[in-house]
Amino acid sequence: MKRTVRVEILSAGWTRYRVTMGDQAADEEEQGAAGGRCLSEAQTQVLDRCLHALRHAKNDSQTLAALLLITRLCPASQLDPATMRQVFEAVGPALPARLLVTALRDAGGAGLPPQELLSLGAALLAALSTDPNMAARPQLLATVPLLLSLLADGPGSQQQNRAEAGPETRPRGSGGEGEESRRSEVKSLDEAVVADCFQVLMAVLGLLRGPERLLAQGAVPALCRATGQNRFHQRALSLLGCLLSRTREEAWRRHPAELLSLLLGLCSEFCRATDPTRLQMCPQLVRFLPPPEVAQQSAELREAVGRVWAALRPTLQAKLTPKQIGPVLVLSACLLDLYGWESVGPARFCCLLVNRACVEVRMGLEEPPGNDPSPELQNTLTGCYRIMEAAMEQACTAGDAAPPHRSALSALSLQQSRQVLEVLQEAFSAVIFYLQQVEPDRFSDPFVLATFRALCAWLAEETSCLKEEVTALLPFLIGYARRHLQEGAAEPSLSDWTTRLSVSEGGGAWTGTGALRYLLPALCHLSAEDTPRKVLLSVDAPALLVDFLIRTWTDLRGQSQTALPRDPSMETACSALLNVTVTEPDSIRKDPCFRTLEAHLSEALPVLMNKPRLLVLAANYCTLGLMIGRLKAPTGGPVDSGQRRFFSVTLRFLRGALRPGSGSGPVQVSADWEESWDEAAELWRLSLQALGGCVRAQPWLSGLIRDEGWLRHTVGVLTQSGAAPERHSQEALEEALCAVTERCPDCRREVREAMRSGGALGRMKRLKAAVGLKD
Repeated sequence: MKRTVRVEILSAGWTRYRVTMGDQAADEEEQGAAGGRCLSEAQTQVLDRCLHALRHAKNDSQTLAALLLITRLCPASQLDPATMRQVFEAVGPALPARLLVTALRDAGGAGLPPQELLSLGAALLAALSTDPNMAARPQLLATVPLLLSLLADGPGSQQQNRAEAGPETRPRGSGGEGEESRRSEVKSLDEAVVADCFQVLMAVLGLLRGPERLLAQGAVPALCRATGQNRFHQRALSLLGCLLSRTREEAWRRHPAELLSLLLGLCSEFCRATDPTRLQMCPQLVRFLPPPEVAQQSAELREAVGRVWAALRPTLQAKLTPKQIGPVLVLSACLLDLYGWESVGPARFCCLLVNRACVEVRMGLEEPPGNDPSPELQNTLTGCYRIMEAAMEQACTAGDAAPPHRSALSALSLQQSRQVLEVLQEAFSAVIFYLQQVEPDRFSDPFVLATFRALCAWLAEETSCLKEEVTALLPFLIGYARRHLQEGAAEPSLSDWTTRLSVSEGGGAWTGTGALRYLLPALCHLSAEDTPRKVLLSVDAPALLVDFLIRTWTDLRGQSQTALPRDPSMETACSALLNVTVTEPDSIRKDPCFRTLEAHLSEALPVLMNKPRLLVLAANYCTLGLMIGRLKAPTGGPVDSGQRRFFSVTLRFLRGALRPGSGSGPVQVSADWEESWDEAAELWRLSLQALGGCVRAQPWLSGLIRDEGWLRHTVGVLTQSGAAPERHSQEALEEALCAVTERCPDCRREVREAMRSGGALGRMKRLKAAVGLKD
């Protein structure tokens, strides 16, 4: 695309001339690739002289005169990129910056009408900004606030504020001192100046840290005001939309009021628009939606989104082409992210939305191998995945307590629910078919990640459907997750994509663990079933989970030495490994990854002991280590120091869960465990049962149990309480105590003496028999 800027200037001492510079980068690159300059020998000689004059100009008049000669004798389309860069370097951004400031400060002596100075300065800046190296210069970046203010408030505000954006306030050597000014105030911006301003700002946006620079220099509120200018409303929206696509979270954090006001206006405009215009506005509206946490704070936006849904209903019910339906489904997915199904509409419409998304997925993915979806279709399908996920989330919470805002989807009839499940199943069958065709060289494709993530969301909730297909796909799923775990930190395309779509793990940068994090809930379910578990063992899934735990723990330790954040994915990985340790004892004994896991547990558990927020993870680590320990054969030699450390820490950790009840009351949960008891109770019970197995397998443990005070503490809590804890906890305690008394005569005598004093301990019938007391 070519654009030519022509500025005519009349001034004493300056000739009438025309400056022609433009965005001809494509032509220049082609010319350069074809062999450099397309100039005659005479033109080349003249060009070299002009470049020399340009570099050695003593004032702005000489600079512009040399530039005029170059543009007349050597059109930009005939210059290669290297020569164009020489021209840009010689002109530099300081000159156009001075022209802009002089025009807007209304200072005497410039000798030129402000409108023409403004046009020339903006044209030169726009031309310079076509070179990324020039666009990154501090002098050009310093003009950004000036350009934003021009677009937002017009030139009048700048003339009053006397903004400064350069080292000088007037063109050097202009010779205007002492003569009457022939200038007039700049009343408004002409179309060419507006275009040049937007071109410069777009060039800055395209720089490495361009979005952050624009955000820091007030681009968001300025562009919000600029959208009120009818002449360039759409241009301002386009630029602001591009900026928000890169800085959405931070922009909404800094400027919520301005962006919310603009968004509400766009929603009203969307609702008033005719169908064709509304279809065109869908992608635009998506860019201006806030993060969900911001949306939850605005009742006004909630109402506006309800009106947008009402406007979308007839559109979605109409017959649309694939190109038309795509933006509508993407907008629907984004609206669901904000308020769920609450504002969508009647149950029948909710079913229609899910059905249309599933149909698009089937049509888009059930293509012969080699026919990859286009970028536009990939964007549509990614939105469809989100609609399908939202439908699954709603279906899975349907039996829970009624939410504050009940949605229509939660009130589906049985027939409607079956229909939704059927179309979802058909769509995920197409997803599985597509992933079966993916080769390893496409593992870094963001769309493959989006498809993988959608399937993982389905498997996290529903593993009974498509069981054979899912089991057959497990080698791919594990291979994909392993590849990203090992190499994912070096995947810039995925990092950029997850940042834009806010799907990176923990809201941070892509580190490679994201793919496995999506898969973990499904692995937790599948590892509990015989056939899928055998497949998981055949592809070394336990080694992958151990690697994940070690890597994630290392990352956590690197973040902070005092307040480590809780990571539920680590707990889910432990659950999957627990399923294997319970059901596959032979694999545990043979697979070397479990020796690596033991070493990690021994190292990490002492740190976890002092982190109350990570108590559930510590309970998982205790349980895992004890479940592995019960499978070990007795050792005749010295005990490994790491193993002794693990059991010592584990015993101290487990004894801290209970405290004596008051008076005749039952045993109570300790204050440290109380907050996490609902999640940790079952792990604590399983740990006690596994501890009994460890004592029977490794007799040396009974002595450690006495030395660490676990036996004394547990017996004391039970004798001081009037009643035992609830039945499941009592059975777990009794199992561990019986194992200890069976293997250790000293422990047996200690327990026997304590049981005579009564309390909850005296009511454990099985333990009485184990220590030789009659009931």
